Amino acid sequence: MNENKLAIDTFGNVAEVMNAPGEGDTVELERHLAEKRLQLAALEGAETMARARLQLDIAELLRSLERKEEAWSLAREAFDASLEKESWQDAVEACNVLFQTEQAESIPALGMGVWLAVTFPVDPELTYAMLDHIVDETPTASDGAALAAVTARYVIDLRAPDDKHESQSLLANNLIARVAARHSNVQDQQALDAWMNELGLRDPQVFLPRLGQVVNAVVGDAWWFDRDALRDRLPD
Repeated sequence: MNENKLAIDTFGNVAEVMNAPGEGDTVELERHLAEKRLQLAALEGAETMARARLQLDIAELLRSLERKEEAWSLAREAFDASLEKESWQDAVEACNVLFQTEQAESIPALGMGVWLAVTFPVDPELTYAMLDHIVDETPTASDGAALAAVTARYVIDLRAPDDKHESQSLLANNLIARVAARHSNVQDQQALDAWMNELGLRDPQVFLPRLGQVVNAVVGDAWWFDRDALRDRLPD
């Protein structure tokens, strides 16, 4: 997995995640970690989601410090709390952290995060980040990256606010072009149009079920929740 990339952090912003912080960075991260742990201790018995969001902050700091098993444990607790409280955004953010901890179930966590991000009205920037992870983890010759990239554009069209739609669409279009180039050596608009038509990437009733098959393959038998039960909780 490539961690030296753009990712959505637990504050909902785009931040560069570096593999090995320098000595000064480590001291600063440790200071923030101590502060967050004190804040978490002060929330003993407090509202569930306030604790879960602090756990995610701490997990992200631990991951940056290469303490990935600890990060996994806290992020998994935050995921369970978020799912119980139907806080879909927080659940997906937890999956994003879980994926980046590089533990045994990190890849299934990515798949579950993608399923939640596409199914529920999650921020399109975070949804894009999760689908971008799928692109990175998918073999070059596979159609899975193409399905993830076009779904990112579809979600942005549905959910992005007017003042962010253009910039987010540009990101998604660049992702589609990058995937097309690596998948089929697509180099111009005419070839891109033909490629999209050939792979059925224009109709969400075609590409969304196919993405679902990719997610099923990613997660396997490791689902932590009943998808049918969660669909019944979709907002109107």
